[in-house]
Amino acid sequence: MRMKYLLLMTCVAIAAAGAAGCSKNGRAGTNGKKDDKVKVPVEIAAVTKGTISAYFTGTATIGAEEETGVVAKVGGVVKEILVEEGQYVKAGDVLAKLDDEKIAVQLAQAKSALDKLKTSYERNVELHKQSLISTEMFHQSKYDYESQKAAYDLAELEFKYASIRTPISGVVAERLIKVGNMVLPNQSVFRVAGLDPLIAILHVPERQLGKLRPGLTAQLLVDAGSTDPFTGRIKRISPVIDPATGTVKVTVEVRDPSRRLRPGMFARVNIIYDVHQNVLTAPKDAIITEDRESAVFVVRDSIAYRQVVTTGFVNTTAIEVLTGLQPGDTIVTTGKASLKDSARVQIVRR
Repeated sequence: MRMKYLLLMTCVAIAAAGAAGCSKNGRAGTNGKKDDKVKVPVEIAAVTKGTISAYFTGTATIGAEEETGVVAKVGGVVKEILVEEGQYVKAGDVLAKLDDEKIAVQLAQAKSALDKLKTSYERNVELHKQSLISTEMFHQSKYDYESQKAAYDLAELEFKYASIRTPISGVVAERLIKVGNMVLPNQSVFRVAGLDPLIAILHVPERQLGKLRPGLTAQLLVDAGSTDPFTGRIKRISPVIDPATGTVKVTVEVRDPSRRLRPGMFARVNIIYDVHQNVLTAPKDAIITEDRESAVFVVRDSIAYRQVVTTGFVNTTAIEVLTGLQPGDTIVTTGKASLKDSARVQIVRR
């Protein structure tokens, strides 16, 4: 009787263990089923037709095409300053004046002596015609008059130079003098930078030179001021390659009537060297590059399929798609790093 009881209890224990095992397996199956339904959140964009440009991109510091130091052509004490730094001036404008009292007196003296010798010379011309004075006396009179005329012209020029003028139009970049300073001839007193046009100098690798030519359009983006690009063009390309760097000097010219651009600004320059129109374009962020192969994830019915593509032109935001996609295809732009082929996705709207 006791043996029958022990056998019954053993069977119950085995049955209970089997039930527990089945229960665990059931829960695992349930979890696996839930895992199969997990969706990866992604952002998407549509493949469209449009125009895309090929760029050469570089950086440069904006400078002035025309920039000069203004010098005093005569010495003297600074009497008046008429402009300040940052002020726009036109070629020929007076920037400062030197004390010209002494020069004015010398000019008056030279003018008085010139008038006297002129009257004497004109009288001697008539006398010489009538042979009333010798040829030697006539020539001496002519020489004295012409010498005094040169002295007067020099005094007049020095009086004119007492007003310091700018030879170019532009902005006063630097003032180097103050009222009361003594300046010497040929001393720099101002620096003027022209703003029309401005230039950006790029050093382009030799292998890129074949893509560029004078006249090509360029876009300049600066950190300061407007976020809109400024439009320029290639003005000239140096015929000489720098043997030390293997680069060529390319000068981009830009005109800015608004005068928001200033010499010294840092700019990112995009030179457009070719344009493709009516082509398939996709966001650059959608492209995955692995082992020299480009691919995207195309979303259909909430499933992302990996699709190999071939690409063409690329710029900062978009890329040309040559094969592998059709207009209207929906592709993943954000979240692609977490995807595998045929993965379920959940589209996140911004």
